[in-house]
Amino acid sequence: MKEFNLNDLVRPNVAVLKPYSSARDEFKTQGEEMTFLDANENPNDNGLNRYPDPQQTDVKEKLSEIKNIATENILLGNGSDEVLDLIFRAFCEPGNDNVISLPPTYGMYKVLADINNIENREVLLNHDFEPDVTAILNEVDSKTKIIFLCSPNNPSGNSFEDSKVEAILKNFNGLVVIDEAYIDFSEKDSWIKKIGNYPNLIITQTFSKAFGKAGIRLGILYASEKIISVLNKIKPPYNVNQLTQKEAIQALLEVDAIKSQVFDIKSERDSLVKQLLEVKFVSKIYRSDANFLLLEVDDANKRYDQFIEKGIVLRNRSNQALCENCLRITIGTKEENIKLIKAFKELDNE
Repeated sequence: MKEFNLNDLVRPNVAVLKPYSSARDEFKTQGEEMTFLDANENPNDNGLNRYPDPQQTDVKEKLSEIKNIATENILLGNGSDEVLDLIFRAFCEPGNDNVISLPPTYGMYKVLADINNIENREVLLNHDFEPDVTAILNEVDSKTKIIFLCSPNNPSGNSFEDSKVEAILKNFNGLVVIDEAYIDFSEKDSWIKKIGNYPNLIITQTFSKAFGKAGIRLGILYASEKIISVLNKIKPPYNVNQLTQKEAIQALLEVDAIKSQVFDIKSERDSLVKQLLEVKFVSKIYRSDANFLLLEVDDANKRYDQFIEKGIVLRNRSNQALCENCLRITIGTKEENIKLIKAFKELDNE
């Protein structure tokens, strides 16, 4: 395999692009507060009359401290979907290049590929929901720019074996994106620690799951400084608003409370597994490193409708590969889980 060269992957028009630059990028406070009369803002201070920090410096500095990674290796976006979209737009030539995703997996990889007019080559996970490394590499050609790995995987919940991920990283000259939206619920370490070892590695995380901040729409991308530099060229200048930045910093100041919530969710997950094993129409419960469980039942369509009638909304995943008659259940509060188990037992006795 030839040596990885990021410049070979960047779209030619992006490589020569001069990004939009605001005065907030160009000038920093120099001993005293600057007077900004450049952006046609309303000058009357109400806390939100100014444009937000385009580089989200305070949030990145706090993340850097917590994750033990340099701020130059961090990019923030309007949810994970924006940072994923930026990867497509920076590295994939519409109508020409392709990416690889591994169903069953997060549906936005395919949606974003379609939006950007990029071929999405699907290579099924095996029946243990693990990557088939040989099959994946056999799908790679000179136009393959990205391989998406969701670990812990949605909807199956399992984390991929390290050896399989490493085999892909070492044998693919394109970008490998590991989506770690659910990593806080896993016993495995994040791949962030390996960024220095693999120049083609990109990791995405989110404030939506463990941090409980889905409403602020904040996604995180970790990668080499070179990759971050390319993505910064094309990101909108003020893509993360001031309210979101403020809420993110507050969340990062409450890490101990977040860890406590994660512990409780994992405990509830383990409790649910034990109780669901007693339900006769549940034939299999897949091992989960996430804040949800994937269950195989006798008739997913029937059971889904029955739970709706009881006022409980689950996710029917039967339309996804390898997930026939499977329901995905998010771990709720203790009270919600009691209601859920009560419904399962009532249906089991009918």
